[in-house]
Amino acid sequence: MHIVYLHGFNSGPQSLKAGETAAWLRQHAPDIVLHCPQLSPHPAEAIRQADELVSGLPADTLLIGSSLGGFYATHLAELRGRPAALINPAVRPDRDLERFRGEQTNPYTGEAYTLGDDDLRALLSQRVAAPTAGRYWLLLGSRDETLDWREAAVHYRHSRQAVFNGDDHRLNNWPKVLPEVVAWARRRLSSQA
Repeated sequence: MHIVYLHGFNSGPQSLKAGETAAWLRQHAPDIVLHCPQLSPHPAEAIRQADELVSGLPADTLLIGSSLGGFYATHLAELRGRPAALINPAVRPDRDLERFRGEQTNPYTGEAYTLGDDDLRALLSQRVAAPTAGRYWLLLGSRDETLDWREAAVHYRHSRQAVFNGDDHRLNNWPKVLPEVVAWARRRLSSQA
């Protein structure tokens, strides 16, 4: 089995959740191959990079996406027919990232870039209006300070959901729920084989 972890806006493979995922897999599921690419800050390029990776992996691949990475994972899950676990996913990043338009620096990589109109248009074009029922497991924090968890709950209303009361955008409960997410993915992927 393979897992592709897609990080959020101005984040990277060095993020805490990505590190927690890698550490847990090393200790408890060494048979799973983890891929955690550093995505471009430009959405059109980020999707191209991620799709190139996912399209080259076997059918037993789970996508995990956090925040903007959850938005990307949704796009790829629909495009490639893969299951996805979404951690506080962005539903309308074309709208939510409007306030970040202009000069940005990724704190993980130090890369300076400009978030512009083309980037916001690319996000709008990647939006999945009606996610396939049952393909996703949504993991939400009810005190998400970055995104409104209720918007994601409605958007993915036909998918499995877990709302962690009092948890925030980082989702501190991630290490606790990760074993169940992996078990869910194994069952789902083995039933498709």
